[in-house]
Amino acid sequence: MMKFKWRVMRNEGMKRWSVKRIILLMLLAGSVMFLLLFGIDAFVKNRSEKQLYSDTETIPETPVGLLLGTSKLLSSGQPNPYFVYRIDAAERLYKAGKIQRLVISGDNSRASYNEPRDMLEALQERGIPAAHIYLDYAGFRTFDSVFRMRAIFGQSRFVIISQAFHNERALYIAERLGVQAIGFNAQDVNVYYGFKTQLREKFARVKMMLDFVFRRQPKFLGEPVTIDFGEIAGL
Repeated sequence: MMKFKWRVMRNEGMKRWSVKRIILLMLLAGSVMFLLLFGIDAFVKNRSEKQLYSDTETIPETPVGLLLGTSKLLSSGQPNPYFVYRIDAAERLYKAGKIQRLVISGDNSRASYNEPRDMLEALQERGIPAAHIYLDYAGFRTFDSVFRMRAIFGQSRFVIISQAFHNERALYIAERLGVQAIGFNAQDVNVYYGFKTQLREKFARVKMMLDFVFRRQPKFLGEPVTIDFGEIAGL
C-alpha cells in the first residue's frame, strides 16, 4: 500500500514538474520571440533613418522613383488610405521635379487584382503622363520590388515611395542588395487604424532577414526593361 502511494505521489510530482517545464519553455520561447521581433525592428529602423525624407524641399533629385503597391480598396469597399497617401506622395515628388520617371511595383497575381494598374490610373488622374510611368506586375513582395528595380529596370539609384515603416524595410533591402536608395515618406494613418499593419510589419522584418539568410530570389524575373529618359537634361 505504501509503495503504491509513493508511486502515485511520484507520478503526480512528475506531472507537476512537466507542466512547470512546459510553462517555462513557453515563457522562454515568448521572450526570445519578443526580443527577436523588437530587436530586428529597432535595427532596421536605425539603419535606414538617415535615408528617409518627408518633404520635397530637402530630398535630393533622383531620376527614378519606385512606388510600392498596395490595394486601392479595403475589404469593406472603402478607399484604402495607404493607397491614397502613396499616390499623393508620388504626385508631390513628380510635380516638384524631384523625379522624372516612376516605376510602380505591385501585385497582379490574379486578373481581378492589379495594384500597378490602379495606381497608374490614379496618377494619370493627377496629370502625370503614362509615358513617364513603368509598371512592374511582379512586385509580390517588397524584396521582389527592390530586387527587380536593378535586375529588370537597370536602376541602381532611386527613391522609394511608401509609408515610413515600409520605407525602412525597403531601404534595408536595398542596402543589402548594394543599391543606392533613399525613401520618401507618404503620410501615415493613425495609430488605431494602422495597428495591425504595424504589427505585421515587425513579422515582415523577421521574414526579410530569413530571406537573406536562405538567399531567396524573387518569384519572377523576366526580360530587361529600358527606362526612356528622352531629352531630360543630364541623363
